[in-house]
Amino acid sequence: MERCLAKQRKRPVTTRLLAIEVMQQLLQDGRSLSDTLPIAQQRLEEPKDQALLQEFCFGMARWFARLDAVAGELLQKKLKRKDFDIQLLILLGLYQLIYMRLADHAAVSQTAESARQLGKNWAVGLINGVLRNFQRGDVALLERADASQTARFSSPEWLLQRVQHSWPDRWQTLLDAANQRPPMTLRVNETHLSRETYLLQLQQQSIEADIVPEPASAVVLKKPRPVQLLPGFVEGDFSVQDAGAQLAATLLDLKPGQRILDACAAPGGKSCHILELASDAALTAMDIDARRLERVKENLLRLKLNATLVIGDAAKPEGEWAEQQYDRILLDVPCSATGVIRRHPDIKWLRREEDIAQLAQLQSQILDAIWPLLKPGGLMLYATCSLLPDENEQQVSLFLARTADAAERPINATWGHAKTVGRQTLPGEAMMDGFYYATLEKQ
Repeated sequence: MERCLAKQRKRPVTTRLLAIEVMQQLLQDGRSLSDTLPIAQQRLEEPKDQALLQEFCFGMARWFARLDAVAGELLQKKLKRKDFDIQLLILLGLYQLIYMRLADHAAVSQTAESARQLGKNWAVGLINGVLRNFQRGDVALLERADASQTARFSSPEWLLQRVQHSWPDRWQTLLDAANQRPPMTLRVNETHLSRETYLLQLQQQSIEADIVPEPASAVVLKKPRPVQLLPGFVEGDFSVQDAGAQLAATLLDLKPGQRILDACAAPGGKSCHILELASDAALTAMDIDARRLERVKENLLRLKLNATLVIGDAAKPEGEWAEQQYDRILLDVPCSATGVIRRHPDIKWLRREEDIAQLAQLQSQILDAIWPLLKPGGLMLYATCSLLPDENEQQVSLFLARTADAAERPINATWGHAKTVGRQTLPGEAMMDGFYYATLEKQ
């Protein structure tokens, strides 16, 4: 054991080896990139290497099924389970050759050499040979791999079938959109400055950006940049938030002096937006995860906003926060996150089909548990980042059917798609991710 640890300590730290380590944690241990990637990036000194590591990990997660299918065409026999790291090195090499602008010789030689750094000299020639063979027949190999829909869309079979069933006229477009790089969207803090003024500031620094029709606070950068290099970040002039997510606060019909509950608040983007639109609101931001609640605190501090932070379980309200009555409640429930896969491609490999029924049951429990906290005449916004009806319109329809004092307030809007109850945005449309919203009034 001590000899193994000594070997690990002597192992060089490179972006490729760290990428393999992170991907093993995702695919074998079920750990999200949000948890593991920042820790791995801290082991690299140069920002360009940290960015390259993110590119490797996000790219491999996004295209894992397609890369694996291509590798299957090239390998004469399947590698043993103990050599999963070599399998991942082959996929990393393929990712570089197919999707990146690195010099081919560097992608091949440096990836193959990584096997030696893992102490598996036998695999250097294998990786080199596999990648060279891909270069000789890349078009035909990709065509053969893409004959399978799971490879073509790089999606697990269960998810592909769910999206087909839920969106029979749009499923291909949605699965393609899930594999695209998302735009970097900012929410301008309109208590500080107007969107037009901030666009002028960006223009003065030669940063190209566009606006979207809705919401009025959204700005989309033509090219992503580190937030620290954008004007006004420290001052709280903007936050990073998808345009679809920015719709939430606008749907709450906020009035002065209201008591508001954000019942599943982390990481706090929607809480902060609510306070930017209603600075005198008495907002309680609650979340079950104390560590993630720290993110809410950090966002509030940077934007100089005030809220009451509470650790609590929305499915089992207890404590002082649960004894209050609220004018507005934002219920952004735990969900499959199938509408934000382009931002979090690891979702495809972290979720399982059985999770959907479990999540739907939890959403139902939360709706029933939180509804009594809403004042008569109050408004609740039910929200998910899911594309699946089980978590969206079907969930809300069932709630309305069993809750006598609940009624839908229809969302009259030009964005998204009207559902039997509520409204849905789709990834890639109008520069938004996939979100579902339904507004419910207590009669």
